[in-house]
Amino acid sequence: MKNYLLYDFMQVAGGAERVTLTLAEAFPDFQTLVSRCYPDAQPLLDASTAQVQELRGGWSARLPRILESMWCFRFRAGRLHDAHTVLYSGFYAPLAVYQQRSGRRFYYCHTIPRFAYDLYDSTLAGFPWWLRPFYAIFVRWFRKQYEAAIRRMDRIFVNSENVRARLQRYTGLDAEVVYPPVATQHFRFLADEGYYLSTARLVPNKRVDVIVRAFLQMPERSLVVLSGGPELGRLKAIAGEASNIRFTGWQTDEALRRWVGNARCVIYLPVDEDFGMSPVEAMAAGKPIIGVAEGGLLETVLPGETGVLIAPDPAPQAVVGAVAQIEQIHGERLSAQCRQRARRFTEAAFIARMKAILR
Repeated sequence: MKNYLLYDFMQVAGGAERVTLTLAEAFPDFQTLVSRCYPDAQPLLDASTAQVQELRGGWSARLPRILESMWCFRFRAGRLHDAHTVLYSGFYAPLAVYQQRSGRRFYYCHTIPRFAYDLYDSTLAGFPWWLRPFYAIFVRWFRKQYEAAIRRMDRIFVNSENVRARLQRYTGLDAEVVYPPVATQHFRFLADEGYYLSTARLVPNKRVDVIVRAFLQMPERSLVVLSGGPELGRLKAIAGEASNIRFTGWQTDEALRRWVGNARCVIYLPVDEDFGMSPVEAMAAGKPIIGVAEGGLLETVLPGETGVLIAPDPAPQAVVGAVAQIEQIHGERLSAQCRQRARRFTEAAFIARMKAILR
């Protein structure tokens, strides 16, 4: 039988890429297809036993990655014609559903393409004025393509109740929640060295600047920013010469686990996060979370039991207050509660659920 797993492209060592490889390893009889694998995802691919095939080639390889991915799945996925089962994932891979003439069609949605829906206005504002009409036309066309494609699916799955509500609001489609796999087995409590940790990618919607500004007000507390991204230069400028704030850049998975295992707390303040694996990884190591009370964190973090959730659109002073609360409650009891909570989101639970669906 011909079975396929499709995902847009392997871009970075991110959550969606990890879910794709977890599925590929759990279902070796599925061929895993992506439009392209990029260098930043190579360490993740090298550490996996999964075989990932690229669809790119020809003149389309010169296109921007989004257009290349759309082209590859719409026109270079003819092998799906006689597929038995296809599990689609991502924004652009579902366009390949038109190539599938028979068999079962499943869609695992990490999130809807937010640039075309709830983040459309802010994304549009980021373009020069003369490009905005072209972007608006593209988005209108893409919405129709995306919605028509996912309406052809037999079943739709999402990674959180948050994404389920977002999908229903913008497309009218309902879905089943299957929480994503978190490699909790690799994280453990090592020590409490007193520092606070930020693991989010350095982009505006992760609000790492709020964290940095908060620690400028707490020179007695240490912050380690354990990631990279386009905001790195700006964040370093905000931190200035502050000796209590350290930027390490991206780390290997092994180093990440050491940093988490020795931290006092992980701070994670994204805007309406789809699900958020970082808080679950931290809790698996017995580390509490300072998070924001919106998005997927409402489904993973238990306020007062596994961390502190501050109000949406947080100011630095809210982070300062949350740190003060953690300083009062951190300890073995809190760590035990964190580890217990993380057990709900294991790789084993995810794989068992997906096997029940796909077999």
